[in-house]
Amino acid sequence: MVAAQVASGVRPDPVRWTGPVVGLLTAGAGCFAASRQGAGRAVRAVGVAVSLGFAAEWVGVRAGVPFGRYSYTKVLRPQVGGVPVAVAAAWAGMGLASHAVAATLVPEGRRWTRVAVGALALTAWDLFLDPQMLRLGLWRWARSGVYRGVPVGNFAGWLGVSALLMGVFDSLVGAEGDVSEGLVATYAVMAAMETLAFAAVFEPRDPFVAVAGGTAMGAFAVPAAVLTARRRMVGRGGRWPR
Repeated sequence: MVAAQVASGVRPDPVRWTGPVVGLLTAGAGCFAASRQGAGRAVRAVGVAVSLGFAAEWVGVRAGVPFGRYSYTKVLRPQVGGVPVAVAAAWAGMGLASHAVAATLVPEGRRWTRVAVGALALTAWDLFLDPQMLRLGLWRWARSGVYRGVPVGNFAGWLGVSALLMGVFDSLVGAEGDVSEGLVATYAVMAAMETLAFAAVFEPRDPFVAVAGGTAMGAFAVPAAVLTARRRMVGRGGRWPR
């Protein structure tokens, strides 16, 4: 996935790499989930998440709910009902990663807090995603918004759909006990790669989005990565430095 992201940044036609990046993201997230929860539960989780993401997007482009009035162009293919397949798949890949981050940060038993944290973590990613996709001409808004052309209401819609998705993941894959380190790493890698891309790779560069998205995702990625490393060390009989 990282290799595909690098290729999309240095090649003259980054759109052609969007599908492979999302495909590798979702496949990798599904494999990480399967390593902890079993293949059957992971497949069900990915399938339901893709279906939920597609339904939200399908309704969104027709009714303007829950994200606001927008439409997809014909650039990103294949599409079903006017919704690119890669967009639906992205909800599953980053959704699983965000849920793992929330499960790492929130103590066991506090389900609704975990759902809220996971929803915020996934919505933080959209601070990168929407500006990037608008740059590439993959979708357009009926009315330009205040955040690099993105309406504020879009993020409220993301938060709502993300919360529903986190609840689904909690039911299908659970959050008690062992959390996939790979999924936590996936979230951290996406945060780092997107920050680097907006800060130094994309033309024109956009330090504002790099700071906004990097800060938002970093607020979840950094503590989750630290807790994951600490648990790994303690699990091996080591001592975490004070």
